[in-house]
Amino acid sequence: MEHEISVISALQAINALNSDKYNVIPVYISKQGRWYTGLELLEIRNYRDMKALTEKATEVFMRPEYGDYNLYKAKSGLFGGKHQIVAELHVVLPVLHGTNGEDGIFEGLLDTIGIPYAGCNTLSAANGMDKITMKMILRSCGIPVVDYVWFTDKEWFSRRDEIISEVESKLGYPVIVKPANLGSSVGIGKATDRASLIERIDKAEKFSQRLIVEHCIDQLQEINCSVLGDADDHQASVCEEPIKSGEILSYEDKYMGGTKGSHGMQNSDKRIPADLPDDVTERIRKMACDTFRVLSCHGVSRIDLMIDRKDGSVGFGKSLSEQTQEKAVKALSEFLRPEFINRVDEVISFNKLTEENFRAIAGIMLTELHQALLDRGIAFLWDESVIDALVKKSYSVTYGARNLRRTIQKELEDPIAQKIIESFVSPLHTLHATADETGTFTVTGE
Repeated sequence: MEHEISVISALQAINALNSDKYNVIPVYISKQGRWYTGLELLEIRNYRDMKALTEKATEVFMRPEYGDYNLYKAKSGLFGGKHQIVAELHVVLPVLHGTNGEDGIFEGLLDTIGIPYAGCNTLSAANGMDKITMKMILRSCGIPVVDYVWFTDKEWFSRRDEIISEVESKLGYPVIVKPANLGSSVGIGKATDRASLIERIDKAEKFSQRLIVEHCIDQLQEINCSVLGDADDHQASVCEEPIKSGEILSYEDKYMGGTKGSHGMQNSDKRIPADLPDDVTERIRKMACDTFRVLSCHGVSRIDLMIDRKDGSVGFGKSLSEQTQEKAVKALSEFLRPEFINRVDEVISFNKLTEENFRAIAGIMLTELHQALLDRGIAFLWDESVIDALVKKSYSVTYGARNLRRTIQKELEDPIAQKIIESFVSPLHTLHATADETGTFTVTGE
């Protein structure tokens, strides 16, 4: 899908150039990786019939030779010989969306040839495109980002339960699932429970080998701010607010104005300048510039930031832990003197237990019971149905594992004690616990 958007964006860029001042050489890269040039590429209607378009256009290539800025005709003469030079380029304006276009791969080719080009270099393009790497860099530089969990497609198939447990314990629901290195909102979806999480990840892994799940900001306001220059000398644009038609800014919102169309970003609904207080606008512009500098960007880059309407925080999203800590400090400040608050070194927040966490705790408690009985010469065994029943009877998001100890004592320890008393004459060697579908426990001994 980003291929078609690249065509639209490139034509818009060409139309914006002064043809009296610049000799524009359009170069189209097909989905198969073939390069074409020719005036036919300048008319968007021609792209409706790609076979006819590529037959009319001239197939070309560039040699990966430093200092050779020529476009060569791909097909040589009837008897072979040298490839004809079609055009000599002086500078390249890459207008490419998505994988292999804006992730540093194409920029690496241009660096190999040594031709000047606009926009980010290989390093900054790669870091800016990969959502995982970018978040790691930004967080290490003190720029706020939302909490996230990342993994590969192979990990998703090999340790799915662990990943789900990590997402639920670290982030909670709802979350946003994304392919790590795609743009244009491709493959992105919101998950509100375990079933939708699995569904969204199964979809996203078809687009990328690296996947990221982010904490979802419920009252989200997205703001865009472009930065022009280089890492050492740059300036921010006014802020714009893209208008979304659903919960997430979609591919259609970005490029089709929320409906089907072919006018690219020009047709997307947006509010310019964004309706924001002056201080918030300046914070966003500064954060956009900081991001531009940290990633060593060049040319012009659009920085997408988020405002949490709930607390007014600005950035790439505050982490759930940071939000919890802020709330705790605010609550303390209402009852305690400032001099006491200043002596608080750290606020520790505890995440809610997920069912997977709870199952693990139940297993630990049963193992402790097994060890205590083993010291008396009795082996204690249980099957998975016991864990299932303990979870069903005791799991609570509000009270955590508090009820679990009481349930184990009532449903298992008390019947076990009774069995031991009854077997005074004929000592027990093994006790086995099971549970049926209704959650009724049974302890048998031999």
